[in-house]
Amino acid sequence: MATTTTQRKVLAVLAGGLVLGVGVAVTLAAWNDSEFATGTFTAGAFNLEGSTDGTTFADHDVDAGGTAATLAFTLPAGLVGNMSPTDTVYAGFWVRLAAGTTSDADLVADGTTADPAATSNADHLGYAIYQLAPGATCDAASAVGTPVATGATLDAQTGVTTVPLTAGATTAAAGTAVQLCFAVTADAALEPGLVTDATWTFTATSTN
Repeated sequence: MATTTTQRKVLAVLAGGLVLGVGVAVTLAAWNDSEFATGTFTAGAFNLEGSTDGTTFADHDVDAGGTAATLAFTLPAGLVGNMSPTDTVYAGFWVRLAAGTTSDADLVADGTTADPAATSNADHLGYAIYQLAPGATCDAASAVGTPVATGATLDAQTGVTTVPLTAGATTAAAGTAVQLCFAVTADAALEPGLVTDATWTFTATSTN
């Protein structure tokens, strides 16, 4: 009998221990806490604009229904609208990052289109585009060095190089304007009396 009683007591203690163990587990499970973090992500603004005089800037987004800027080409002798074989005409075009733009950018010439060669002088006019130093005049003297882009005809483009653009010091300020100089040269087979239109596209890509 004594042995049986002892066994029961041991079992009772063990059983109590098991109950106590369950109780401890429940108590520990209640020690939980959570932390939450939230973030707000605002995209920067980006806008390229151009000017034909270096003073008045605007968007010229043909893809969005706008119109291209009209370049004012001039001959060295001022014979506008009267090109002859081997003549070269020049026109300046300024580009900059608009106020509100929050990052610098790289600009590249991104293609050109021209009137059909069958009805125009597109195949008899080649071009080169140069980046000018600040304050320079777009003419034969300044259109030198490595071109930003070239084309043997008005509807071709080769030799593309990058033009860096800098955003304004504050979001209220526009970036520094860069002048591009277009030089368009007629070949010896230029046909008389034809009017030819060409449109160049430039694309700026954020660098940061």
